[in-house]
Amino acid sequence: IAHETIVRLADTVSGHEPNTKRMSLETFILAAELEEIVATANVRLADMSNGRYRLQHSDERVGNAAAGLGINIFDTFTSKARPAHSLSGGETFLASLALALGLAEVVTNRAGGVRLDTLFIDEGFGSLDPETLQTAMQTLDELRSGGRTVGIISHVEAMKEEIPAQLRVEVASDGSSDIITR
Repeated sequence: IAHETIVRLADTVSGHEPNTKRMSLETFILAAELEEIVATANVRLADMSNGRYRLQHSDERVGNAAAGLGINIFDTFTSKARPAHSLSGGETFLASLALALGLAEVVTNRAGGVRLDTLFIDEGFGSLDPETLQTAMQTLDELRSGGRTVGIISHVEAMKEEIPAQLRVEVASDGSSDIITR
């Protein structure tokens, strides 16, 4: 009987029957961490979306996939939760930025107050409408004002005009690259 108990425990911890969620112990622990990141990210997302969106951790199974690491978005305009993949490009960008900042804050708290002072963002700005771009820039400027270094990699002209300190990579006539500071 001890053998059967150990096998059942091993199966449960591995995410197999009788574990109805198909969630391994590792995924369960990661899900708990994700919940904390989501809660922290929601503070930023509320500001960036004027209170419209709230991230929700989901441990629901989708099809045959293991459960535990899903994220839905609650939309206060409709009072319904929906899959995160249903967000527009700009909304996805803001949710992703909020999650990145939430992760940085959780890591900082876990590291005994050691701050993650540098954030690099590459891609996504071209998909933003002017209003969302302004919201993103305002958020990034607040981070910079709070003592963080924010590096942005972008081809969006409106951003180039607003960013005071820049490193620009330009292709020289011989095909090499030059770095120009501004």
